[in-house]
Amino acid sequence: MVNINNIPKAALCYSIALCLGAFLTPPALAFKAPAYQEAPQSAPNEAELQEHKHYRNMDGKTVHSPAHTKSGQAPPGASAKCGDGSYSFSLHHRGTCSRHGGVAEWL
Repeated sequence: MVNINNIPKAALCYSIALCLGAFLTPPALAFKAPAYQEAPQSAPNEAELQEHKHYRNMDGKTVHSPAHTKSGQAPPGASAKCGDGSYSFSLHHRGTCSRHGGVAEWL
């Protein structure tokens, strides 16, 4: 048995801190931040759109390319109105409305 009276206080405090750290660290490492979930995006009505192309975005998701609407109104799921009058369905700001006159308005 170890007589703690013979151990210097600094060494004893250090040993206790190490033991506490060993017990308290695993729960802290087990913590996971909540996963990011993007808001569901409604699909545009293809019958209302004049163009029907798609592209794969930086996340590997298929996204409708910018398109003009027959009514001139913003379609469901549009994220921006482009400078050429088309509507973008981009999921990221970067590159939105490129080759379409840039972003005229974020929706």
